[in-house]
Amino acid sequence: MPRAALGVASGMDFNQQIIDTFRSNAGEVNEPIPFGKGLVLVHVPKKDGTTRIAPVAAIQDDGAWHVVASAAGSPKNPAWVYGLRRAEQVDIEVPGEPVETVRTKVEELTGESRDAMWARFKELSSGFAGYEKTAEGRVFPIFRLQA
Repeated sequence: MPRAALGVASGMDFNQQIIDTFRSNAGEVNEPIPFGKGLVLVHVPKKDGTTRIAPVAAIQDDGAWHVVASAAGSPKNPAWVYGLRRAEQVDIEVPGEPVETVRTKVEELTGESRDAMWARFKELSSGFAGYEKTAEGRVFPIFRLQA
């Protein structure tokens, strides 16, 4: 779907629009896509020492936030996956009044725990199930981010 059709302002980066909306609305994002309060902003360390902020679908469970690297069903992982795999800790911004920044430990889920959380993401949105069809067999990484 073209970005203009998603309501992204001309000349504005899609992710930046989501980040700005998240920060100005207590973590609730309903435009350009209705995420509600189901996102976190992950401060992903890059190899060059800088940080990229990635808005990522999240499920809060058992004192942690779980994020999935679905990349909208792309056959390739989003670049931020490799930053999380290298990091022991990252900061995340979580919904609330005001939005709060939390330092978290990073753990990539594997096996049954990954599969169970993936099932929860598919329950959260049917779009995730659709992504499986376009990902050419890629298994979407899921990370547990816990303070």
